[in-house]
Amino acid sequence: MLLARKRRGLTAVELARRVGISSQSVSNYERGRQEPSAETLEKIAVELAFPISFFNQGDIDEIDVALVSFRARTKITATARDAVLSAARLALELNDLMDARFRLPLPDIPTLENQTPERAAEYVRARWGIGEMHPAPNMVHLLEAHGVRVFSLPPEYSDVDAFSMWRRGTPFVFLNTLKSGERGRFDAAHELGHLVLHGGHDNSDWSRDCEREANLFASAFLMPRVSVRSKMPSNPTTDQIIRAKKHWRVAAVALAYRLSDLSMLSEWSYRRTLIELGHMGYRTGEPSGIQRETSQLLEKVFKGLRSQGHSPQVLAKELHTTPTELTKYVFGLVMAAVDQAVATQAPEAPSSEKRQGERKLRLVASRG
Repeated sequence: MLLARKRRGLTAVELARRVGISSQSVSNYERGRQEPSAETLEKIAVELAFPISFFNQGDIDEIDVALVSFRARTKITATARDAVLSAARLALELNDLMDARFRLPLPDIPTLENQTPERAAEYVRARWGIGEMHPAPNMVHLLEAHGVRVFSLPPEYSDVDAFSMWRRGTPFVFLNTLKSGERGRFDAAHELGHLVLHGGHDNSDWSRDCEREANLFASAFLMPRVSVRSKMPSNPTTDQIIRAKKHWRVAAVALAYRLSDLSMLSEWSYRRTLIELGHMGYRTGEPSGIQRETSQLLEKVFKGLRSQGHSPQVLAKELHTTPTELTKYVFGLVMAAVDQAVATQAPEAPSSEKRQGERKLRLVASRG
């Protein structure tokens, strides 16, 4: 019950008031000191929007916040933090089901805690066969191909950008899907930076340096210095930056920062560029931006489950949740299947970048 209450962002007092019981009763239920009556349990289930079976399945351990690297940690309220961690814990239940039924890509995340973010990004790109000149492919596909489990965050808490963690030797990344496509790519690369640079840290002692290092890693990973220096002039105009950002599929502000970091944009030019980008709406959004990247692995898993007779409704029931709730962790893919909202299209010829992101996901197969 505690997990469900936190998932909805409610205090024990708020839940008690809504259900018409005492807060002490809620506390007793959550601590296992007392069992609610059938009538009370039904009211709690309705209020928290979970099926009764969710509360009868036994305790689900919470995620230790010390294991999690939150982006912009200091800006997140305790309520939002607890809510998204509870959502993540429920997503881990789906991951356990996936692991039991499919062969998924094994983790290929090097530990480079003693390297600079720039060198670490170059090493990972080389190890993964991306090289120095090509833009990074679809970041969600790329992470999944190298063993990272990527899930989406529920939209109720839009102030939580992203977070990552390790669990039983498997890396996880959780992404906010309400940001621009360019921002989503940077968030994914940022969390990859945490996994690579800070995988062994106790995140309860998270520092601003860790966030800065993850940002530098993401910048170098998405915009390799060799590629940027070969394609961009010194002190480019704002219009040139806006045109060039499409090549690396990054935000205009992120490219301006990268150019400044590489001493290709003077301090005066950098400040002028940020002011001009702000006037054009690029400080708060990404006009005419790219489409948001989504999961390929989850789509393949759901296709495999459907072939085994597991509809989204059956899957949700097995996980003691609802299709609507499950959808919030999987980039909307479950409800897309329920509503049959995705029109059939002729298959697109895969580009070299798509093949890079897909190469290991072909290993997904049923274990029977």
